[in-house]
Amino acid sequence: MNFKNKTVIVTGGGQGIGSVIARLYAEADADVIIADIDEEAGRENENYILNKKQSALFVKCDVSDENSIKNLVETTAERYKKIDILVNNAGIGSGKTNIFTRSTADWDKVININLRGPYLCSKYVSGIMTKNNGGAIINIASTRAFMSESDTEPYSASKGGLIALTHSLAVSLSGYKIRVNSISPGWIDVTPYKKKSLLNPEKLREIDHLQHPAGRVGRPEDIAQACLFLSSDEAGFITGANLMIDGGMTVKMIYEE
Repeated sequence: MNFKNKTVIVTGGGQGIGSVIARLYAEADADVIIADIDEEAGRENENYILNKKQSALFVKCDVSDENSIKNLVETTAERYKKIDILVNNAGIGSGKTNIFTRSTADWDKVININLRGPYLCSKYVSGIMTKNNGGAIINIASTRAFMSESDTEPYSASKGGLIALTHSLAVSLSGYKIRVNSISPGWIDVTPYKKKSLLNPEKLREIDHLQHPAGRVGRPEDIAQACLFLSSDEAGFITGANLMIDGGMTVKMIYEE
């Protein structure tokens, strides 16, 4: 798949899954905008891509701040004149709290970044897409939208909301040739893709891999390749869908013995 002359925004594109998504689009000749609140991580990934003679621009952005999102979209549109693809990847976890200790502010922070942020990014980016010939939006949700570990209420709720936002936007934006889909990753080992100051690759155990029907823990490339497909012309008949990429874990029946 080639994305030459395509402009792509990846939120949370400085490290982890987002960094690899940005790199793969750049390898496919896209102009990539790395949007991240972490300037250190964002600059590192920008330099990584530029050193490969590919196109990248870092724009500092806090997706919980509407004005910051407006600046991201305006900066991108001013430089590249259009936006073709948005990957809403930025997100945070629930933290080390539970329903008894979690403050309302903690809840709001997760919802604002993980759900409100993608909505606002989609709102302002789609305004640019409608002036061109449409585009594609991909929301990075989670298997936690469908199954939970304990004490993950804000994260699980935000990702569940993101699934609903995906099919709602797909219908609302259908008349503007904008397709909207989501991807729900399972266990993805992002530790080799942290910024240098946090780089500490995890040593996975054999059981970590073998408990997955696919035989291994996921890699960021698994998610990035799916993003490229869903935003390509080959996926032109796919909108409002959620792609589960979890090595088969959500369909595996588990009994404790």
